[in-house]
Amino acid sequence: MVINPTDAITAFTQAAKLGGDGMEARATPEAGSFKDLMEKVADDAMAAGEKAEAVTAKAVVGEAELLDVVAAVSNAEMTLQAVVAVRDRVLSAYQEIMRMPI
Repeated sequence: MVINPTDAITAFTQAAKLGGDGMEARATPEAGSFKDLMEKVADDAMAAGEKAEAVTAKAVVGEAELLDVVAAVSNAEMTLQAVVAVRDRVLSAYQEIMRMPI
């Protein structure tokens, strides 16, 4: 499955619901755990990259259109940008927590 911006927004919305109002993480039945959500996003990101590679290889031998290659590579790029943005936010939150006085 390939991640598109709508899927990313849905995943981020579900991740936001996991935190709730308290400090404990609460998983909703449809969302699963945060770990499961992150595994799905990582798997989908890898699939998007693999699809882009496959379409590019097909284009090299003349079996795919250039438009398909551009669409697949653009989708993989957007997916990577979303993953990097989430990673940066997680690292920022971790660093902020580590700076808190005990």
